[in-house]
Amino acid sequence: MSKVIHVILSGGVGSRLWPVSRKSMPKQYIPMFGESSLFQLTATRNLGFVDHTIVVGNKDNYLLSRADLVRANVESYTEVIEAAPRNTAAAIAFAAFAVQPDDILLVTPSDHIITDEDAYTAAIEESMKLAAQGSLVTFGIIPSKPETGYGYIEFNNNEVLSFREKPDKVIATAFVESGSFLWNSGMFCFQAGVYLSELKKFEPEIFQTSLRAYKAGSSEFLPLYETMQIPSKSIDYAVMERSDKIKVVKANFGWSDLGSFESIWDHWKTHGELHRFVENNCVIGATKHVEFLGVNDLILVETNDAILVLAKNSSQEVKKIFEKLERDKPELVD
Repeated sequence: MSKVIHVILSGGVGSRLWPVSRKSMPKQYIPMFGESSLFQLTATRNLGFVDHTIVVGNKDNYLLSRADLVRANVESYTEVIEAAPRNTAAAIAFAAFAVQPDDILLVTPSDHIITDEDAYTAAIEESMKLAAQGSLVTFGIIPSKPETGYGYIEFNNNEVLSFREKPDKVIATAFVESGSFLWNSGMFCFQAGVYLSELKKFEPEIFQTSLRAYKAGSSEFLPLYETMQIPSKSIDYAVMERSDKIKVVKANFGWSDLGSFESIWDHWKTHGELHRFVENNCVIGATKHVEFLGVNDLILVETNDAILVLAKNSSQEVKKIFEKLERDKPELVD
């Protein structure tokens, strides 16, 4: 009998949330929600749907994942520990190699927030029915605003008409106003064998090198040499934008990837965490009293070794600061 496997992708760094998120403590492990991290919330949210959990991470964060799994009381899990990140097409292939072809994989990043559990359950159940019929299912989120930080899915019912790159503000506004586009959530559901078949069809080199690395692994750890032979490509580019088996589940379950300070601002505003705000500005992490004068829509972020001040609408650009510091002052991103 086939099983349902939750695949948690945990390799992200969260560079748009610097200086809070660092390589040594990426955003998914920071306990921002009471005592819980996004990773813990992701793991526990799906326990009722699945038979087993597979965590695909890397050698830099697997101990953080293990600690969070203990805190989340997840006892049945398997790890795939990458020697180096090779993007999501390969990461998901590793999980698919570890299970039976007819097992259903529910693939989720480890750093998303979901606030409507009933709507989430309905979307998961719909996706599993489609996956059992041989479809590669993606989840499209009903957009609440013209967001430029997400990709979009053009759709009609469960049919995917096209995938679109992250747009500028004008195009994003047109997408939202048309009612024919959804945010691309980066969540998927499909049978392991169907995914591997489509990956082998469209990207045979990724399939073969990923399989070679998986077979050469020792225990949970994948070897570096074989890993570095794998082309780095996302599942979207490798499979989802090319397959004729794609379906989309339209969802509205209070989703955010919390991938930028603007998305954190919106989440806190929506959920009444007004103590985070001074006038119409947001303060994150500061241990000192903070006042603002004559400015609006600013975010002040403080850690023990860095301060970041940004306009809310510049949140997507923080990644450029991270990349600059990675070259010039790596100690500030490690």
